[in-house]
Amino acid sequence: MTPSPALLWFRDDLRLADNPALDACTRGGHPICALYVLDEESPGLRLLGGAAKWWLAQSLRALHGALARHAIPLVVRRGPATRVVPDMAAQLGAACVAFNDRPGGPEAKLDRAVAARLAAEDRQVLRFCAHLLHPPGSVLGGAGRMPRTFSSFHRAALKLPLEPPLPAPARLRGVGRAPDGEPLEELGLEPVQPDWAGGLRTAWRAGEAAAAARLAAFIGEGLTGYAEGRDRPAQPHVSRLSPHLRFGEVSPRQVLAAIRHAREAEAVPAADAQKFEAELYWREFSHHLLAEEPDIARRNIQPGFDAFPWRECPGELKAWRQGHTGYPLIDAGMRQLWQTGWMHNRVRMAVASFLAKHLLIDWREGEAWFWDTLVDADAASNPASWQWVAGSGLDAAPYFRIFNPVIQGEKFDPDGAYVRAFVPELARLPAGLIHKPWTADATTLAAAGVKLGTSYPRPVVDHGAARERALRAFSHLRQ
Repeated sequence: MTPSPALLWFRDDLRLADNPALDACTRGGHPICALYVLDEESPGLRLLGGAAKWWLAQSLRALHGALARHAIPLVVRRGPATRVVPDMAAQLGAACVAFNDRPGGPEAKLDRAVAARLAAEDRQVLRFCAHLLHPPGSVLGGAGRMPRTFSSFHRAALKLPLEPPLPAPARLRGVGRAPDGEPLEELGLEPVQPDWAGGLRTAWRAGEAAAAARLAAFIGEGLTGYAEGRDRPAQPHVSRLSPHLRFGEVSPRQVLAAIRHAREAEAVPAADAQKFEAELYWREFSHHLLAEEPDIARRNIQPGFDAFPWRECPGELKAWRQGHTGYPLIDAGMRQLWQTGWMHNRVRMAVASFLAKHLLIDWREGEAWFWDTLVDADAASNPASWQWVAGSGLDAAPYFRIFNPVIQGEKFDPDGAYVRAFVPELARLPAGLIHKPWTADATTLAAAGVKLGTSYPRPVVDHGAARERALRAFSHLRQ
């Protein structure tokens, strides 16, 4: 007797390998129909930003192709998941529905609601944890709750057993005929007029195969020297795996297993591997925090910051967004973000500090801009990192840690290669001046073709004065 169909509901797990929900369907011998729901209606869900929507479209195309090679249809539908998933299961005649849980308050509530409705219809529901190394709530400190500092969380998480990643199933079988879905092109995920995604198409390739290639390239070419080189935005010591992890084209278990294998084989230095592993655990820390604090994109984790005297300054916010602050490292980062949908992590910290501390503009303005423009916009890491820089988050940077954008540039981009790549109007300045062009004499500026205030802006704020203003604001808050 042929087993009844299984409905496999994809979300932030757009891959075949290390996909427990897919593995469960396969082990049950079910013919599979895959479903993706673009849910922009369920209460509390945070709608994707523009860059993330673009990535999702590319990733779904890649997943469609991977499933098609196994004759498994991928049906894409729009609507509230509490309606779409049960309706799809009924049309398919599915005896079971399998999916991997998502962390986060609204997402978890939605998952429970969908599972309850399916169970009420006598359908088997198979749920798994596949987006994280450990389920939220499983990493506990001495007080029996999630540790409140990253270092203690990291130590506790390292003590937990970790299952090895699952291989892609050797045999997959699709249903003969699937219910209708909506064409991907009609979902409005990609920009049309204007089409601003040209730089994204040049910079990225989405999908599980691309993620595997990126991981292999990083281990082979970028991981050695990572511990020091990861802070140099012009150097290749970054993984660029974040959007692949965001959409589940590769799992954190796969990444961690590959890094540890390379370390054990002595293919990469242990110090570099361990430093990168810590970054994976920061992602884990952020998602476990999201499960406990589902509104971290809106609410200060430290309530004392609710009284902070943020400034309303649309002109300076616009200059920051457009990369016209007059500070070359800040402007290079913001332009890299706009052109490619991504920004180097060291520079993310610098631009976030500049907005929240130099300009005293609410960190939520920056978090929202990143949410719309990052291809790796993540509901946990994005707000957790912004709150860390602003000082309002869990285990946050101290209030007096105010990055000097000139020193940051001179330290981490000493020859100016990063600035030259994204602020080409300064490309002909010598390295000693490229991070502070306002200090150059008229002859040097003329030789480099730079007209301050015309071809490149003067600083929107003086660093020393801005630092003193921020310290006064934070001091007042402490009192």
